[in-house]
Amino acid sequence: MFSFDFSLLLSGQYHDALVAGFVLSLQLTAVTLVLAVPLATAVAMLRLSPSRLLRAVGVSYVEAIRNVPLLAHMLFWYFGAPEMLPEALKQRLYATNIEAISAVVALTLYTAAYMAEDIRSGIRAVPPGQMEASRALGLGFLQAMQLVILPQAVRVTIPPLISQTLNLWKNTSIATVIGVAEMMYRAAQVESATFRSVEAFAFATAAYLTISLTITGLASWYQHRYPVRSR
Repeated sequence: MFSFDFSLLLSGQYHDALVAGFVLSLQLTAVTLVLAVPLATAVAMLRLSPSRLLRAVGVSYVEAIRNVPLLAHMLFWYFGAPEMLPEALKQRLYATNIEAISAVVALTLYTAAYMAEDIRSGIRAVPPGQMEASRALGLGFLQAMQLVILPQAVRVTIPPLISQTLNLWKNTSIATVIGVAEMMYRAAQVESATFRSVEAFAFATAAYLTISLTITGLASWYQHRYPVRSR
């Protein structure tokens, strides 16, 4: 009869491996978030730029990234992109943690494409008169965005960005396909070594659920603390 082996999760090398995978998943989420938000803001401003060429660049980025599965992005940046580099640079890259680097690049580009649309929606929620007044005062497009528009768009933008953070946290699990030793990779290793699949994947499930519910709770708190009221 099956019995759940708590000792596997509470101490020993397998416990340490699972915790290390959990920590790496958190690190992937944090690093990607730090990189994706500025990139998403830049892409959103490209999409709203007065220049038709810049708008086309922003649209091309968003459509090209969002219409390709994240798995394909992961595989491209791990297997494909290094092959296009000079040999010396490629060897240096392989000497580092190329798996984690490839995962961060793929996750950043993918997450930023979705966040850019949320930020663009938040900017468009600001009354157009704000931009017109800013330009009338002599501010350029970037100055008006930085000093006037973006600060007002933050309240509208944060809730969907928190939702995208939740998606990002769950998307880190896809990095297992390129050998990143994140939580799903570690759980699979523990299962292979011990044949205790229930315990290994129960740990991963509980960890994903705990962080996901925490992020969801943060989003709910923010929406109640700073409700967005229609103008």
